[in-house]
Amino acid sequence: MRRLAGPIVALAMLAVAPAQAQTYDPNYPICLQTFGRFGNSISCGYTSMAQCKWSASGRAAQCITNPYFIGANSPPTRRARRIR
Repeated sequence: MRRLAGPIVALAMLAVAPAQAQTYDPNYPICLQTFGRFGNSISCGYTSMAQCKWSASGRAAQCITNPYFIGANSPPTRRARRIR
């Protein structure tokens, strides 16, 4: 009976607190944060602030900039020159 107690407790802990996926998508610069009764959510899928504001209109939501946005126009990294 004691052998079953450990796995049962482990399965119960996994069932109670499911893992959440990454909140911010690094491919989009603008995110929509919505507020609700049963929790808040963030969805990043907007390319402009105006596009996000249209989706947020009339809802308990706000548009925020994505802190993890990679950016298509990021400057290339500099490599150290080799002296011959």
